[in-house]
Amino acid sequence: MVRRHELTDAQWQRIEPLLPGNGRPGGQWADHRRVVNGVLFRARSGMPWPDLPDRYGPWQTVYERHRRWSADGTWKTILQELQIEADAGDPDGTHARQVSRQEWAVNIDSTSCRAHQHAAGAPRKPAADYPQKGAGPVMRPMDVRRWGARGAD
Repeated sequence: MVRRHELTDAQWQRIEPLLPGNGRPGGQWADHRRVVNGVLFRARSGMPWPDLPDRYGPWQTVYERHRRWSADGTWKTILQELQIEADAGDPDGTHARQVSRQEWAVNIDSTSCRAHQHAAGAPRKPAADYPQKGAGPVMRPMDVRRWGARGAD
């Protein structure tokens, strides 16, 4: 039974050949499918790495594999190959493989990207009539009202 955030058998067959193999003698890597499912679960749920469910193995293993594959370009290769397969006008991917990789675009759903209220981006400048720290008091002439209406009662 496939869980909600896990790969189906058909999805796994598409990406399995793109993953690096166990090339080092001695310690062998944990099952790639379990680790990829752990990465997908964490990416979709947004939870911290240490809160990853036990069915995906130790969270450190999943984290390290995700970090290593990000650094060596494995995730990028998987994305590019899946984009080629998803090209509706070219089901076998021959034309898409000839086209430059720069023509692909990625759409990000901005509904889940929300900045903190203090992270507006612009440097904060106080109002012009607000005294700076260490500055003297702001003096206003007494004969002019704040709203600039002369002669108003």
